[in-house]
Amino acid sequence: MRIGIVGASGRVGTRLVEAVLESPGLELAAALVSPGSRLVGVPVAGGSIEYRPAEAAMKSHCDVMIDFSTPAASMALQRDIGTKAIPMVIGTTGFSREDDALLDKCSMHRPMMISANFACGFEAFKRSALAFASRMPGAEITVLETYHARKKTDPSGTSRLLSAQLRAERSRVMGFDAPEPSIAVNREGDTVGINEVRFDMGAAEAVFSYRVHTVAAYAEGAIAAAQWLVSSAVSRGRYTLADSLND
Repeated sequence: MRIGIVGASGRVGTRLVEAVLESPGLELAAALVSPGSRLVGVPVAGGSIEYRPAEAAMKSHCDVMIDFSTPAASMALQRDIGTKAIPMVIGTTGFSREDDALLDKCSMHRPMMISANFACGFEAFKRSALAFASRMPGAEITVLETYHARKKTDPSGTSRLLSAQLRAERSRVMGFDAPEPSIAVNREGDTVGINEVRFDMGAAEAVFSYRVHTVAAYAEGAIAAAQWLVSSAVSRGRYTLADSLND
């Protein structure tokens, strides 16, 4: 399977490139970086593929592309690709409503799996927290996150996703619009990622915790998602991690 990596010089992108090069059966078809990157024109791991910026005329012959870049870069890529049917896995976060609407339109031309967190096991963790929320809708919920000190202080896409879906589940069970759970943000050292959901029931508390030890977890999960998109031969449309687990 030939994979193109978008945001190839980023934290997750770098690990994705390494994982593709190390894995039998996978081939690096493109390593895309920003136009101003110092890596433009540099061979990837001394091979025949060079780091290069995305452009409308690019011909990378990818079976699938994995995007861990920025919202602006993601949107530019979608416009460059146009109506091409290249499957896309997108782990970029921070999209605006307008961006999200454009992604919906693009999914009319190609299969796209979009998630705020591709780390192995995260979807199962999220499902467990949602199931608990449906059974204890009266509990006060707090979403907590801890990431490395270099990450911006705004809540991550993962925490926003958890908060929104927990609110939706409580609202469904209670029959009225429940308040959105608060998000507590912590930045600490080189922490890769800790996500928690706490349910305060007054006399008792339940805590669901998910910890990522290395960035490889995000890369491995994204590659697994890419393999599902290609091997399942799904039709054009927008997919989530839940779709891949429901098979």
